[in-house]
Amino acid sequence: MRGNPLIYFDTAATSQKPQVVIDALCDFYAHHYATVHRAIYESSLHATQLYDKTRKKAAEYLNATDEEIIFVKGTTEGINLVAFSYGELLKPGDEILITVMEHHSNIVPWQLLCDRKNLTLKVLPINGNAELELDKLDQLLTEKTKLVSVAHMANSTGTINPIEKIIEKAHAAGAVVLIDGAQSAAHMAVDVKKLDCDFYTFSSHKMYGPNGLGILYGKKELLEQMPPYQGGGDMIEKVSFAKTTFLPPPLKFEAGTTQIAEIIAFEKALDYILNLGRENIFDYETTLLDHATDQMKKLDKITIIGTAKHKGPVISFVAKGMHALDLGTMLDLEGIAIRTGHHCAQPTLDFFNVPALARVSFGIYNTKEEVDQFIEVLKTLI
Repeated sequence: MRGNPLIYFDTAATSQKPQVVIDALCDFYAHHYATVHRAIYESSLHATQLYDKTRKKAAEYLNATDEEIIFVKGTTEGINLVAFSYGELLKPGDEILITVMEHHSNIVPWQLLCDRKNLTLKVLPINGNAELELDKLDQLLTEKTKLVSVAHMANSTGTINPIEKIIEKAHAAGAVVLIDGAQSAAHMAVDVKKLDCDFYTFSSHKMYGPNGLGILYGKKELLEQMPPYQGGGDMIEKVSFAKTTFLPPPLKFEAGTTQIAEIIAFEKALDYILNLGRENIFDYETTLLDHATDQMKKLDKITIIGTAKHKGPVISFVAKGMHALDLGTMLDLEGIAIRTGHHCAQPTLDFFNVPALARVSFGIYNTKEEVDQFIEVLKTLI
């Protein structure tokens, strides 16, 4: 990049892809392409087998059952599906609780739902370390709270939230819980049965898989209650002009022809992560995080935004006297790719009173040597 070896520090936005994922995409399009669920010819049956294999792998990844795994376009659609479908079960006066540190995709769908159904949106605040103020959770949870939606890991600061405690308290208040796993699913083990969350959603493209695909996990009993999110082919049992009946979940929520090639290739990405070991990935990336944090703390004019005790491999920061966009541009000239801007988390930036952040985020392909080179370039820029 710019004539330099690429140092890619933007995995929190989207990840680079292993060759096995690229090969799976190319092989399917070149040699096996066909539709799924709709035909009895050989290539279609083969495609359906591969397609269903990914659903099983995703269920294994989360410790769920196949019928609890819905293919969506990404985390954003997963949240919107719940907001539109489960949201239909809510009544005027009901309350939804989110947090200050949410990505816009975990804010806007709930605002739209509240406007449609005359609901109330409540927000759990954060402190100066970018940690949730859990002592305020009990007073925000009431008998009117019907849904709590919170990020497992914040994209803006890397904070890993104590979702087990939040889920427990929310359930005690009678609310269901959606966990936004966009930033966490690639970096740590996730067991939805152990967590006892009601919904969990994440994106393939942040997990070394293809773009345009995500997974929504939902408890079977909830999915059965929820009306379809969209109407179309492949999700119906019988159609007449008098009445249409629908297939059971998950197909009830998968209208139309889905992303067949991407879904098939995503199985390779999940396998790739499982073979490396999610605990190994977490430990390795934490080593990079700790090393980079220690070095950045020594630099004059650098202030890290988000110093939670429990963090994922994300460091957001500001440089005194330099706009984040200028900093990102100068790093780009040195072959270092970082994210700059508001990170689709404007309420978080408003809390810290900063117009923009620079963010480095790590993946399995990054190295300590890359961190050291980044620090040296950062010193020079300062």
